[in-house]
Amino acid sequence: MAIHIAPGWSKPSTLLFASEIPANEKAFAFAVAQAAEFGADLILFHVYDTLVVAASESSGIRYYDYAAAARSEIQHLEPLARRARERGVHCEVVVRPGLAADQILAYTRERAIDRIVMGTHSPGPIGKLLVGSVAEAVLRTAQVPAYIVGPEVVDGTYRNFATQTILCAVSLLEASPVVVDFAAELAAQHHARLVLQHVIRPQERAELLAGRPVEEIETELLRMLPEGLHDEVSAQAIVVPGDPTEELLYQARAQQADLIVLGAQGASAFAAITRHGVVYKVLAHSHCPVMTLSPVVLAACGATLEKRHQGEAYLAGVI
Repeated sequence: MAIHIAPGWSKPSTLLFASEIPANEKAFAFAVAQAAEFGADLILFHVYDTLVVAASESSGIRYYDYAAAARSEIQHLEPLARRARERGVHCEVVVRPGLAADQILAYTRERAIDRIVMGTHSPGPIGKLLVGSVAEAVLRTAQVPAYIVGPEVVDGTYRNFATQTILCAVSLLEASPVVVDFAAELAAQHHARLVLQHVIRPQERAELLAGRPVEEIETELLRMLPEGLHDEVSAQAIVVPGDPTEELLYQARAQQADLIVLGAQGASAFAAITRHGVVYKVLAHSHCPVMTLSPVVLAACGATLEKRHQGEAYLAGVI
């Protein structure tokens, strides 16, 4: 399989920070740090779905003042933009009316955006992320990688937002080499250590381990690394049995990971935004940011996406 990773995905030149009002300060700090690190432009992008209603003095007819609404939203975001500019980051504010997910995805198609950065709220009673299914829609249909800062993510200020260890969740499906390739590119850019992890579900243990040791599977994972990065990236492989989400979160803490890389493929839309889905659990409980590759990104990189049967059919690296 020929893999085509866009250079800007691992070394972005333009970042889009999907902001609410008030902004998620922790996610904003990560966005500014990345823009400063790579010398990238930062776009503060906000979508408003409430319109300013004004009344004509002459007729008394109520109307929607789109321009006033836009000015009001820009005023809320300008202090953030000033803070980014004080860090030497070229920053602009863009606001649009409409549905948040639709507008975020549309803008990434209009501009040469290399990465979307967004935050999530604290887990709610039905596990909503951001506003309704905004995060879920972006994770599954974005044409660029999405960098998600969950509610449990530790503030990166104390370590200057350095990315020293990257944990990549790897399945043994067709899209896995793309996820590994991307994680390796990131590790090379950050001069970071790379940990490749595969979790064997209980129902697959007998079949997968029949007649061969775990070390053989770990060797298979390391073979997925792109040849050109063998000498640039320090990598290790870990294969363990268990629940994919629990083992991924455990290993992230055990390895002191600064970033988790996942392929977002395979789960139902409902499961992705409820407390039972892998996406929800990882984003809700990870202590570090999570970078996801949507099925759109995986396909664009050359992966053949396998159709999964309905239900909770998860592997590490397949959400």
